[in-house]
Amino acid sequence: MRRRIPRWLFGALSLLALAAAAIGVYVYIQLQPPSAKGGEAVIVKIPSGIGSAEVASILKEKGLIRNARVYRIYLEVKGVSDRLQAGTYRFAPGTSLEKITADLVAGNVYRDTIKVTIPEGFRVEQVAERLEQAGVASRERFIQAIQKGDFSSYSFVRQIPAERPLKYRLEGYLFPDTYEIQKDADETAIVAMMLERLSRELTPERLERLKKLGLSIHDWLTLASLVEREAMVEKERPVIAGVLWNRLKKGWPLQVDATIQYVYGKQKERLTHRDLKIDDPYNTYLYKGLPPGPVGSPGVSSLEAVLFPEEHQYFFYVTKKDGSNEHYFAKTYAEHQQNIALSKRHQEQRIGNR
Repeated sequence: MRRRIPRWLFGALSLLALAAAAIGVYVYIQLQPPSAKGGEAVIVKIPSGIGSAEVASILKEKGLIRNARVYRIYLEVKGVSDRLQAGTYRFAPGTSLEKITADLVAGNVYRDTIKVTIPEGFRVEQVAERLEQAGVASRERFIQAIQKGDFSSYSFVRQIPAERPLKYRLEGYLFPDTYEIQKDADETAIVAMMLERLSRELTPERLERLKKLGLSIHDWLTLASLVEREAMVEKERPVIAGVLWNRLKKGWPLQVDATIQYVYGKQKERLTHRDLKIDDPYNTYLYKGLPPGPVGSPGVSSLEAVLFPEEHQYFFYVTKKDGSNEHYFAKTYAEHQQNIALSKRHQEQRIGNR
């Protein structure tokens, strides 16, 4: 004979079932996003070294979860309470707990960045102005970081000749490229980013080539910066590099206009004889050899041109002034004078055709 369940036991079981259902509904509700989708995104900063309880409290304060205690239990059940990563996160209102937790575990931090392009040939002052215009740095603080920041972790920075009268310590070392910079990055971090980019160009093959040429990294950047500022046409970079190498080997002054422009800190449309006589260590008309340091940031093509210059007997060049941005090259001073005369005729013709 089947025994009947006592009424009191049936009632107790029913109450337990109802309680479990109520708890289940409560937990389910507490695990739902507290706000509907839409509205302004929420930025959350999770400091390093805090536990899941503190993380839950931060999310609760930001209005991203309903119940901090329930969320902690949720993390324990998922087995991820000790895997949450520090950082700055961005969540849209209504984001599910699954998505929030997945991002915290994966470390999918939010990067509020601005892309800034630094062109080849830019001087330190131009880089600083470009960054300030983009809203990611102060011109003054950036230049201060250039001059006084500690970047000794880079061996090539430690090797910069301290005895040379450099206008800016890291001129030529700020590698030209497009950078994705965080809005809250400080100026020292931005400089380090550019130095790090340069370090990627210092390959074992290039360093070996420098050793063979008897050229330091600093002088390599210096010579390449002259090529960068002088060459307007890609194919001429190795040719101009060859001219500069030829003059260095002869012990002749380089006579590079870009060094005079650097002294003035701006591009003068026309250099006068007085300009060419300005007493400054960067004046390659007045002083033989390389200037104290780079006059801008050289790009890859100019760096390569110095390492592998075109072999020829040219010692002179002058712009054609025919609109092509190309140069006439000459082996002798007499040929150079003829090229200058031809260049002037081109210029006069262009003026007459306006």
